Amino acid sequence: MSEPSDTQGSAVRWRNWAGDQLCRPAAIEHPGSIDELSTAIAGAARRGMKARAFGAGHSFSDIACCDGLMLSLDRLTGVIDVDGPSRLVRVQAGITIRELSRRLMPHGLALENLGDIDVQSLAGAISTATHGTGARLGNISSQVQELKLVLADGSTLECSPQQDPEAFRAARVGLGACGMIAEVTLRCVPAFTLRGVDAPAPLQETLERFEELALANDHFEFFVFPHADTALTRTNNRTDAPPRPRSRAAAYANDVLLTNHAFGLICRAGRRSAEIFASLRLVRFTEMEYALPRERTVEAVRAVMELVETRGFAVPFPIEVRTVAADDAYLSTAGGRDSGFVAVHMFRGMQWEPYFRAVEAIMDGLDGRPHWGKRHFQTAATLRPRYPDWDRFQAVRARLDPDGRFANAYVERVLGPARTARAAQPDHPAGTEHPAAEPAPGTIGA
Repeated sequence: MSEPSDTQGSAVRWRNWAGDQLCRPAAIEHPGSIDELSTAIAGAARRGMKARAFGAGHSFSDIACCDGLMLSLDRLTGVIDVDGPSRLVRVQAGITIRELSRRLMPHGLALENLGDIDVQSLAGAISTATHGTGARLGNISSQVQELKLVLADGSTLECSPQQDPEAFRAARVGLGACGMIAEVTLRCVPAFTLRGVDAPAPLQETLERFEELALANDHFEFFVFPHADTALTRTNNRTDAPPRPRSRAAAYANDVLLTNHAFGLICRAGRRSAEIFASLRLVRFTEMEYALPRERTVEAVRAVMELVETRGFAVPFPIEVRTVAADDAYLSTAGGRDSGFVAVHMFRGMQWEPYFRAVEAIMDGLDGRPHWGKRHFQTAATLRPRYPDWDRFQAVRARLDPDGRFANAYVERVLGPARTARAAQPDHPAGTEHPAAEPAPGTIGA
């Protein structure tokens, strides 16, 4: 978990969950309202400081790190409104996915798809295109219906498909570069029960049937250890049967002993969706994940398996393979294409860079896009050709943060430097509503 401190000065430190990203910001603050968040950001601007938000610290990249003002969202965790008939839920951006799922349950609602970790803040999961698995289901950002951002001058902007749609499509997966997400309106679905089954299957058969299995199940993924010829397949499908929660002993045996220490094979009885999607993570590791056109996923898996064999990498973690439906966020890893995801891992403390660089070289040749919250070695120059809407995103970024207040080393590396000329927008006092506006003319490239 991250280790924030409120102490001013050089003693302030922040680490991510994996413990491999460390920064020393000038200060860390914990605003408890949008007004306090706006005041903090406006104050940073007056002092010429950069500002970055952080949640649970579950990104493996340095996306949250900052030498200026770091803003924790851990006090912005409220559920503002639940509209049962429309299934729209408005929440503060710092709420964790686990807590949001718990708060939705009494209303008979759920998120339609989740990743396998649920301790992230909602804003962090949205901003990095965090996803679960499901060939017909999008990532978490695709479930967003409206965002409320705090901009670099402390003003606020609400955006949606109807109100400033350009900002909406940019900020949904904005890497924190278009403003800080303060509130989110999500589209939910009626609560449902999943029956999940984990089972071994021959790797060759799993690869040959990958497209069939992905489309035949609500949720399908598989894991395979290097040098193995058997895969662990995981299928989750909706069922009308009532939930049958496991005993505490069974839950501990699976989620703690097997999942974290032995990666064992087990069949799981029906559980509510939020419980079955997420897995407890006790083993610390670092990770790289790439999104590919779905039809190239099997090719990528075969290439990584061969790579490990020929290069002799000592890899103790399995390769993980998932699917996600296309969406329309400008920098979504699944933007504009149905996608397969291939993830590789390494225990914390073990040498990971040679393996990850070799895997990335494979993904580069398959039109891969790196997960924004995980390890990669890309730059703005290498990423720009992979995103058809790159320049549209940069136009929004230039308009909403013309001076790069929300940029850090990661943002400047993967998006390029912020536009220095202030966008042609009127000034707005801190804490006031910022009206929707058309993007500034021109674009910024890598």
